[in-house]
Amino acid sequence: MIDWLIDHLALIMFVSMFVVIFCGYPVAFVMGGMAMLFAVLGWLGDVFPLAGMSNILLRMWGGVATDPILVSIPMFIFMGSILERSGSAKDMLSATEILLKRMPGGLAVAVMVMGTILAAPIGVVGAAVVLLSLIALPQMLEAGYHKHLAIGTVASAGTLGILIPPAIMLVVMAEMLNTSAGTLFAAATMPGLLLSGLYLIYIVCVAIIKPSHAPKLPAHFGPQSSAEFWATMLKGLLPMTFLMVVVLGSIFAGWATATESAGVGVLGAFLLAAINGKLNWTMANDAIRSACRANAMVFLIFLGATGFSYVFRTLGGDDLMIQTLANFGIDTKWEILVFLMILVFLLGFPFEWIEICLIVLPVFAPVLLKLDFSDHLGDKAYLMPWFGTLVAVNLQTSFMTPPFGATLFYMKGTVPPGVSMSDVYKGMYPFVALQILGLLLCIAFPEIVLWLPRVTGMLD
Repeated sequence: MIDWLIDHLALIMFVSMFVVIFCGYPVAFVMGGMAMLFAVLGWLGDVFPLAGMSNILLRMWGGVATDPILVSIPMFIFMGSILERSGSAKDMLSATEILLKRMPGGLAVAVMVMGTILAAPIGVVGAAVVLLSLIALPQMLEAGYHKHLAIGTVASAGTLGILIPPAIMLVVMAEMLNTSAGTLFAAATMPGLLLSGLYLIYIVCVAIIKPSHAPKLPAHFGPQSSAEFWATMLKGLLPMTFLMVVVLGSIFAGWATATESAGVGVLGAFLLAAINGKLNWTMANDAIRSACRANAMVFLIFLGATGFSYVFRTLGGDDLMIQTLANFGIDTKWEILVFLMILVFLLGFPFEWIEICLIVLPVFAPVLLKLDFSDHLGDKAYLMPWFGTLVAVNLQTSFMTPPFGATLFYMKGTVPPGVSMSDVYKGMYPFVALQILGLLLCIAFPEIVLWLPRVTGMLD
């Protein structure tokens, strides 16, 4: 019995982590604590050298504290905090509404377009969903939109921030998968636009088939002169679009790294706040405090996950996972990929995306690297960008899936009176189905993911 326990310490470590996390303990402390506990147990079982504990500190320093990719995370979070308070989002919604008022479901289409554009600079699902819920949802309900369509539109538009670059999640995943952030940004762009396109098609179809669910905006809505129209367009669309183009364009063109473009984004966010007259000490102080809290949480989890990953792999976790999957009859590359997609989807209910990335990717990415998908992708070097994008799309789906998707609870705290949790649930189902369709398309047609990285030369 003792010999079996020693041989399977890595598996016991993995399962124990989930049990303790489900008890409600902070993830960062659980992962760090598990690393220390099982390092000692491994030492007692003569399968882990206790001197290896010093390697954990070296990995924390070299793999987290001095990593140039991760340096961009604080600045992207800070950029989102500033933009959330700058007032640019409200101007953008007004301009987009006016631009699309003649289209069926024009207001919902405007919200989706705005969510797609905001996804790039804000990049944090909670911030984007809350922002759209406060700005757009009351307006859609007042305009006579069906509650379920309005809720689903706002939720799906807000969760695009997890996928469309420069999403913070993609920076974290790039580090876990040992690929560049720029490559993953390029890989996730087309799937993000694909999902946005699927949502727009659904909204327009509902507006055509059931006009009462998505009433048209009145013809007299908005500016009545060309001068007023162009002034509204310039104020609402130009600043945020310019910021997105500068941040992403500098990365794709090779002019700047993700870290450098994040610095440019922060400067641009400050300029937008100044243009809108919102730049003051109170706003800056609130943005700094919000960004510091988010960064402290992110990097504390990083440190705990670094220790967990090192001990797990030293105890033979990679080979043990392959053997365990084979024992369950999961041994072909496609069966393993499907298993991972289902696992990520289910973990998305109780856990935050960063917890899933730092738990699943270090454990299963080495397993996946031992499999050969070159017949499907064209080259083994394309595996990690493709797999990382699939995980990102999958996580966006799990964010919205009842009953535990995080987006549901972000919305419930901000929806107007009269909108129940049942309404929030029902509004999600059609958009979750579209997300699953998007995921299947990305699996079946990997060129959706790999086309832009190839065009920009990031896969060379």
